[in-house]
Amino acid sequence: MASVSISHLILFIASMVVAASVAGVFTSTVEDLAGAIDDQGLHVSEDVRTDVEIISDNGTGACVYDCDGAGNLTLLVKNVGSNRLPDDPDQVDVLLDGRYQPPEDVHLELLGGVDTWDSTDVARLNVTEPGLPSGDYRATVIVNGDEEVFEFRIP
Repeated sequence: MASVSISHLILFIASMVVAASVAGVFTSTVEDLAGAIDDQGLHVSEDVRTDVEIISDNGTGACVYDCDGAGNLTLLVKNVGSNRLPDDPDQVDVLLDGRYQPPEDVHLELLGGVDTWDSTDVARLNVTEPGLPSGDYRATVIVNGDEEVFEFRIP
């Protein structure tokens, strides 16, 4: 009879050890998952608060290409989001008809005498001499994951 109770005790202790191990693994996994969700939430929040608009208006005859005679593409971009944007051209991606424009060819100038690109501030993007013949074009500006497209025509 004593052997039966000892074997039951051994099985009980073994089952407690297995249950504690499984509970520890589940707790650790849930904590890792919760941390990943928090990190992703912060990243998504940053992207949601970022919003830019290209306010250049090619429809009114406003100059977009070769305004200064140097063959530059000039776009006015307004920060309409609640997030302060980087005023570094290395942080702004420009595609011209799907072709990436290297950062050394993109110049960003904040307008209105401001030092930071806050909400409602406007920046002038100049793409140096992309060499465009007459035709229809599409410029894409990407800032912090927010993508805006501007279509224009060179006569």
